[in-house]
Amino acid sequence: MHTTNSTPLDTRPQLQVRRLAMAHPGDLSALAALLDAGALQARDIVAVIGKTEGNGGVNDFTRGYFTQSLMGLLAARLGRPAEALVRELPCVLSGGTEGVLSPHYVVFARSGRPEGAEPATGEAALAIGTAMSAHTPAHEVGRWAQVAAVADAVRAAMRDAGIARAEDVAFVQLKTPCVTSARAQAAAAEGHAVLTADPGRSMAYARAAGAFGTAIALGELPDDAALEPALLRDFEHFSSRASVSCGVEVECNEVIVLGHSRRWQGPLRMGCAPMRDALDIAAVGAALSAVGLRARPQLAAEDASRIAAVFVKCEPDRRGQVRGARHTMLDDTDINAQRHIRGAVGALVAGVLGDPRIFVSGGAEHQGPDGGGLVAVIAHV
Repeated sequence: MHTTNSTPLDTRPQLQVRRLAMAHPGDLSALAALLDAGALQARDIVAVIGKTEGNGGVNDFTRGYFTQSLMGLLAARLGRPAEALVRELPCVLSGGTEGVLSPHYVVFARSGRPEGAEPATGEAALAIGTAMSAHTPAHEVGRWAQVAAVADAVRAAMRDAGIARAEDVAFVQLKTPCVTSARAQAAAAEGHAVLTADPGRSMAYARAAGAFGTAIALGELPDDAALEPALLRDFEHFSSRASVSCGVEVECNEVIVLGHSRRWQGPLRMGCAPMRDALDIAAVGAALSAVGLRARPQLAAEDASRIAAVFVKCEPDRRGQVRGARHTMLDDTDINAQRHIRGAVGALVAGVLGDPRIFVSGGAEHQGPDGGGLVAVIAHV
């Protein structure tokens, strides 16, 4: 009797990560080309993280422009309203491509969903999960209610990824809403007082709340509402895996969790390391080492080609010094401090990688050590 040996088909989901250039904040031509060629399926896209060339401030409308363009493209391909997609698909954007930073966006697509229990053996692959909280009222921004909502959303995103253990989470990207003048007035009309009516200050509080919520979900901080006064005050409290952006274009907390699970397959892995200050080039090396790469002092071209995406958070040291030397970022009335730090840290990381396509976001309150931040790398191994 003739028999045929066959290998069981691996049905575990796999993550695809595509880093795409943009000619302007509404340019989705690179993504459209991939969809046209069948290299990506619109139905598989679950999240987008991008870097636009705006000012990164409250009035940075490049983020909304890109989001509108993205949802319009996907709506046409999926036959669904853009208004519905924007409530389901996290689109986390950071404005400001100072210095050598290059505008780009990273598309995350997954085939299938993680099913069943995690196998006891086998290598874990990069996994993704997403979640969105309920609408965040203006009077909850920067308060414990937002912290709790973020913690719940991070846990939901972990479940979506099939990641059961917090230690298997490599990186959490969030987008949180802020308080605008109009939102503050609307809250007052309903009898609510906002924490701050200053839009810029509210963005800082929202990022802090996002970091605290992530830290609680990952077991880095206790779930204790008594910690609320520590927001933007006690910077010894932080998450070493949270990257939080904030903007007027969102009204809820959007969460993207990336980690490793044996329920997934594929060649992608991720490394994340906290930066102790703006000159911490060793942290870049640590993140690279976690995915099997080494810079001597810059990555070789063949190694750089293995990198799928890089995400960085940074913060001007509020003590006014970097390694004992005075800096002037906080006192410059011509250039915003966040633009200074994005340009500086972006150049440092790009110099190691030999590639300016890096997501570098300022406003790292409670995201990594005070005056530092974090760096995360996705690579093919």
